[in-house]
Amino acid sequence: MAVQKLMITPLLVLLMSFNYHAFVESHEWPYPPYNGGVKAAYWSSGDDFSPSSIETNYFTHIYYAFIEPDPESFNLNVTDSDKKWIPEFINGLRNRYPPVKTLLSIGGGGFNATVFSAMASNNQTREMFINSTIHVAREYGFNGLDLDWEYPADEKDMSNLALLYKEWHQALVVESRILRKPRLLLTSAVYYASTIVNIGDGPRSYPAQSIREYLDWVSPMCFDFHGKWENFTGFNAALYDLKSNISTLYGIGSWIESGVPPEKLVIGLPLYGHAWELQDPNVYGVGAPAVGPAIGTNGILDYDEILEFNKENGAKIVYDGLAVSFYSYAGTTWIGYDDGPSITKKVQFARSLCLKGYFFWALGMDKDWAISRQASNAWGR
Repeated sequence: MAVQKLMITPLLVLLMSFNYHAFVESHEWPYPPYNGGVKAAYWSSGDDFSPSSIETNYFTHIYYAFIEPDPESFNLNVTDSDKKWIPEFINGLRNRYPPVKTLLSIGGGGFNATVFSAMASNNQTREMFINSTIHVAREYGFNGLDLDWEYPADEKDMSNLALLYKEWHQALVVESRILRKPRLLLTSAVYYASTIVNIGDGPRSYPAQSIREYLDWVSPMCFDFHGKWENFTGFNAALYDLKSNISTLYGIGSWIESGVPPEKLVIGLPLYGHAWELQDPNVYGVGAPAVGPAIGTNGILDYDEILEFNKENGAKIVYDGLAVSFYSYAGTTWIGYDDGPSITKKVQFARSLCLKGYFFWALGMDKDWAISRQASNAWGR
């Protein structure tokens, strides 16, 4: 994400002046009475991390990631791999206690977004897609459906997305009444802020009214704020940034200001970090010049790999109280990431704003459930 100009709105002034400074100056942020909520995570199909080993004490919902629609028919393409992994996912979680709800996530960051654009462009193709998603979800025993369209390219796409949400929800209601079964949940993973900028051809805003009326919740992906595409170091998921609006505080504030109520927002949290190779090992602060990703080709490290790197290399670990994030450095390697204390603060932030919950990308990246456990404890039961 490119650096964006900081835009201050009345809601953001309120968030920064009233909540944020009380939060960073105390160990806990006071939050309202607990009314349940979502504690979710994505499981990547084909991962060597078995669904049957998921500690469901720490979660309420688990997503299967990902299944893709056929680029011509727009029916979900249940591949041979999916035919293997979906039953393992469903059966592995079916008898776990406490029970969790399962959602089938469609698309993902690696999927060609133009397929979604074509599918959503007219009512016939939307209907084919919707009917297919319901059929597959029921056939395999999912509790809900999740759309991960990264990202609608323009305002026309956003307008069509609004129609898709509406027609999808209506079809789910009708189907549940006919079958006399609970309605399938409908959720959507979205950009961290309500308006997409610096990706594609120009700014375009999500359909807040349609989200409010037809989705059970929407999930802003509050991570990947900085990474290998930049020649300087930065935090993966800064809660606050004085220099730009690339922050969770700004993103969540923009969603609320757009008209999506807090109780429809599930904040995205990362179980991984981004690593850079420093240009000069003696210049190692946030924003230090970098020459590219460190440790492999993409610079992405799971949380458990970060802990291992820090230990093996005697890395210096720094907590940034403003960003509510960690970074570590050793030699020419610099890593921006989250650890238990920063995740706890971010969950408390979500609770303080009465958000619906949080989700993690992705299961299998944690270390002995350390972060998952701390997040669950911070949210409450």
